[in-house]
Amino acid sequence: MQRVYLDSAATTQVREEVIVKMQDALANFYGNPSSTHSFGRSAKTAVEKARKTIAKELNAQPSEIIFTSGGTEADNMILRGAVRDLGVKTLITSKIEHHAVLHTAEALHKEYGVTLHYVNLDPFGNPDINHLSSLLQQDDSKKLVSLMHVNNEIGNTIDIDAIGKLCADNQALFHSDTVQSVGHYGWDVKKTPIDFLTAAAHKFHGPKGIGFAYIKRNTGLKPLIFGGSQERGFRAGTESFHNIVGLEEAFVAAYENMDAERAHITNLKKYFIQKLAEELPKAKFNGLSGDLDKSTYTLVNVCLPFSEEKSLMLLFHLDLKGIACSKGSACQSGSDLGSHVLKEILSNEELKRPSLRFSFSKYNTKEELDYVVEVLKAYATD
Repeated sequence: MQRVYLDSAATTQVREEVIVKMQDALANFYGNPSSTHSFGRSAKTAVEKARKTIAKELNAQPSEIIFTSGGTEADNMILRGAVRDLGVKTLITSKIEHHAVLHTAEALHKEYGVTLHYVNLDPFGNPDINHLSSLLQQDDSKKLVSLMHVNNEIGNTIDIDAIGKLCADNQALFHSDTVQSVGHYGWDVKKTPIDFLTAAAHKFHGPKGIGFAYIKRNTGLKPLIFGGSQERGFRAGTESFHNIVGLEEAFVAAYENMDAERAHITNLKKYFIQKLAEELPKAKFNGLSGDLDKSTYTLVNVCLPFSEEKSLMLLFHLDLKGIACSKGSACQSGSDLGSHVLKEILSNEELKRPSLRFSFSKYNTKEELDYVVEVLKAYATD
């Protein structure tokens, strides 16, 4: 049976060179980075090298990069710290953010009584910039805006420079969940007006359980986790050394190979859109995922013209055929509530039909996509 992995927005296959690097770290660099002997110093040197590598690519200062367990921890660290330490009284976000942002914002509203606003969305899921502007000017409370750069379910990309400038012009802090875009897009935090961003290595062919937060200098944020003085006192706990060097290796490979890999993946997405349009002409792309110019090159989200009965077994059928994709974020795949993103942009009638997210990587081929379309077509006519 052919096996096809089209769920890279959930997590990616780890690069071979990353595995080799991590194996070497586990075997030969077992000193605690906080220890002062040579074993510890060797590990500490490698951790700081990784920090400098990331900072250089983002045009940030090494001290602005804090290693975390991933995007969820980084989002929590930033949002909670902004309310607790920076005097933020108003949070502005959207209803199609990742739950790491949405649920944290809701909890902060309950715990601290902060005002919580959701920016309006157009029918495709894009934030209404005029509405955002009016929310920023509504009162003189200290505000933080949190809008993700690339939506993890429908692939829409926001104009992050324009939104960052709007926030800066209104003296508001700007945080973006960039988990789906770090490692896939270039960044310059000196040019983009942004205070906080987050990343997870497993979204760009690195290990799970490691990521980082970019926290602009002198923001005044304090630790979320207390204990030792690791991460300049910002995040206590012994550093996950092998994961950090794995993150660095994946990060470097992502940016060194970005142009070639982006061209390959873009061609795959274009080809998949064309094949679906030919073989399942009633299929509809959700959000802007079918628009190559207005969405990320790494995924499509498609509403398929299947009956309600067929939709119930669709994902199971694809799994039996060796095809991995998803109904939405893997973080909520165990829930029967459906996609909170699609509920905001689709009609009740459209929600009755199955929508699937197919996300691509450097490892996919056109032959794999032919097989997926063939299986979908056969299921539709069976």
